[in-house]
Amino acid sequence: MTGTGPPRSRTGLLLTGGGARAAYQVGVLEAVADIRRSCAAHAQGNPFPIITGTSAGAINAAALASGAHDFDAAVRRLVDVWHNFHAGQVYRADSIGVMRTGASWLTLMSVGWVLARWRKLKPRSLLDNAPLLDLLRSTIPLPQIPACIAQGQLHALAVTASSYTSGEHTTFFDGAPDIAAWTRSQRFGVRETITYQHLLASSAIPFVFPAKSLMVNGSPEYFGDGTMRQSAPVAAAIHLGAERILVIGAGRMHEPKTDRSLAPPPNYPSLAQIAGHALSNIFLDALAVDVERVRRINHTIGLVPPQARGQSDLRPIELLVISPSQRIDAIAAQHVGDLPRPVRALLGGVGVTSDKSDFQGAALASYLLFEANYTRELMALGRSDAERQRDEICRFFGWTDPCAVDASGQAPAFVERRRDPLRLR
Repeated sequence: MTGTGPPRSRTGLLLTGGGARAAYQVGVLEAVADIRRSCAAHAQGNPFPIITGTSAGAINAAALASGAHDFDAAVRRLVDVWHNFHAGQVYRADSIGVMRTGASWLTLMSVGWVLARWRKLKPRSLLDNAPLLDLLRSTIPLPQIPACIAQGQLHALAVTASSYTSGEHTTFFDGAPDIAAWTRSQRFGVRETITYQHLLASSAIPFVFPAKSLMVNGSPEYFGDGTMRQSAPVAAAIHLGAERILVIGAGRMHEPKTDRSLAPPPNYPSLAQIAGHALSNIFLDALAVDVERVRRINHTIGLVPPQARGQSDLRPIELLVISPSQRIDAIAAQHVGDLPRPVRALLGGVGVTSDKSDFQGAALASYLLFEANYTRELMALGRSDAERQRDEICRFFGWTDPCAVDASGQAPAFVERRRDPLRLR
């Protein structure tokens, strides 16, 4: 039976970026689907009418949106892909493919601009992600999205990319006719039919994968990973009308801190360590800052009298955040050896080692480890973390959990969850 909680509000899902780390999201979604079925809430239809994503999260978001008519089946397809991943499905991992791209970068760094100018080397990326397009076409039926919107199974899908051309942060969305585009400082939303090129652009990790050209207001612009310069990850879902949002992160927020007292004296950082640190800054920090901003706003709004609050442009947004409870860098360190030999050799040139204690060096690899042993471990962590927050998930959706009983043996009454007032940003 379903719960008797509050009236269903428009629920959003935010899937953040992180390359291969996005396997964690799939584990969380699998657990949510399982909890939903155990609460007999599957008859309510798609639990996420608003879906937003960035980078690899945009790919997962598009997969869910294209299957909005059957959420459980869409999750199963995602699980199947991530459960059986290998790097060659995302980028050229063979010797020739790696030499054509990565070798050019290493040549440029080691020999210098003189030889690069003589050879007219213009490397575009460390890796060639051409195989990813084939994977997207075979697993994500994007043409189904307009039908899902028309039939009311999906309110909106949004994917975000960052323009190298204009320097602006662009959210491309497709959704119900009443959704208006928005403009904020250095970021805006534009209505578009989402294509595979949008997904490739949103997931083009800087330096690692090549930029993609997209049309914006009739002019071509080159785009890269949407997490770059993303100052407010939650904002797109709010603009699209979400009243409550499940946010699935990719690291740092709940990860245990490093015990510096047990760590050996640091050596000078390798290029891999610096690159991993930079990518973590791009992929992980903005979300944590945005969540902290929400908490500050909540505190401030709580001090405003209800009558004055009603006269402002504030409205309540409920947030539920699920993010890794373990350090993903440490998990990646256990699986660097799973990468294809040419990719290991390439990353070894910048300092990535197979030393399972080298967590910092493995940070860069954690975004590129599209290998089944690693993705399965992240999925298992996602399932475990979501199950640990099972009570919060049920309260968030208003589901009655048959597994939860009080001392009298009765299912507990629904308890209203505190709502987070946010400014429409």
